[in-house]
Amino acid sequence: MGCFSSKEKIRSGRHGGQRGRSPNAPSRQPQNQRRVSAEAKPGYKPAPTPTRTSNERVNNQSPVKPAAGSNIAAQTFTFRELAAVTKNFRQDSLIGEGGFGRVYKGKLGKTGQDVAVKQLDRNGLQGNREFLVEVLMLSLLHHPNLVNLIGYCADGDQRLLVYEYMSAGSLEDHLLDLPRGKAPLPWYTRMKIALDAAKGLEYLHDKANPPVIYRDLKSSNILLDQDFNAKLSDFGLAKLGPVGDKTHVSSRVMGTYGYCAPEYQRTGQLTVKSDVYSFGVVLLELITGKRAIDPTRKNAEQNLVYWAEPIFTDPKRLNELADPLLKGNHPTKGFNQAVAVAGMCVNSDASVRPLISDVVTALTFLGEGNEKIGLIDSPTESRSPSPKIKASASEREKAVAEAMEWSASSKTGGEKPRASRSMR
Repeated sequence: MGCFSSKEKIRSGRHGGQRGRSPNAPSRQPQNQRRVSAEAKPGYKPAPTPTRTSNERVNNQSPVKPAAGSNIAAQTFTFRELAAVTKNFRQDSLIGEGGFGRVYKGKLGKTGQDVAVKQLDRNGLQGNREFLVEVLMLSLLHHPNLVNLIGYCADGDQRLLVYEYMSAGSLEDHLLDLPRGKAPLPWYTRMKIALDAAKGLEYLHDKANPPVIYRDLKSSNILLDQDFNAKLSDFGLAKLGPVGDKTHVSSRVMGTYGYCAPEYQRTGQLTVKSDVYSFGVVLLELITGKRAIDPTRKNAEQNLVYWAEPIFTDPKRLNELADPLLKGNHPTKGFNQAVAVAGMCVNSDASVRPLISDVVTALTFLGEGNEKIGLIDSPTESRSPSPKIKASASEREKAVAEAMEWSASSKTGGEKPRASRSMR
């Protein structure tokens, strides 16, 4: 069993999408990337209107407990209301479509707020399952780097989700297969997006109770606003993580080919380190400008992680990883440290991968970009800096240097770690 990406019909290349579409529409994906959607218990029957209490259970696990003071209410809309919001789901309001439904741009009449309305395919049972998971997760989890669920509709057999509208589309739109004449993302913008995505994962792994495993981190699921603040979207595959003495949760293997952790691919055993691997793949995409899987390249270069592995351990070759579109406009020290972080995250040995909180610390203070990257913190985020972030510059550089040494030794000591061949 493998990680796949569903075949999708793309209407607009400007908006990124996948599986059931990102809240703000789909982006292009290679035809060979297939994907199986959210799992559910056998005999599952979709609830008519999900309630939003802490007693809800997702995937038959313990309920997610909202953080103190969290507002877990999501608005309920009628189908008629959302028809009005999207101009009766007119074609000119359509911003993307895929295997699980369509996404429309609309404007709420009462507030004038722009929204993205995802209408799930009424004949797609998997879409209904994703609907339930996503409503429950996003109703209870709130963070500046998670897309905001405004409300939902469960009128009869209609299932719709209403999100905040992210005007810049997805990371994929701005990073991969850029049209001629479109300026590439600058280095510090890339690191800003990486840090925002890592903070979203950190919240899911460390702040949510029990922890939440996102299971679907990829460039098309990272949405951007006009200032390139990034938010994670599309929580239909999210699963509650292990609690107590458990080290993992068992699950059918789902996700997107090229982003799935090799141990999860092989065994179906899911941990927060599975998300860390996926993050490492996205970070590699940001560094290289290459897709995780690209069948148009030479055989040795089609899988991004496999191609990068021998380069990680050869300092003289690190520049081969740099996106040619950057034309060398990146700090050498910060670039090398970003490569070291990516290398640790995609290590085939899950126990060697860092915790996402350590990744956040490393990305916050990247070498020569200390001052600039330090400003990446989302302006809307109000949490106090952790003791790690308050560490002195010398301590941070020492920590990053040790991390780089750890990464190199873990890849050169003994047999060279390698991702599962079954993922090819």
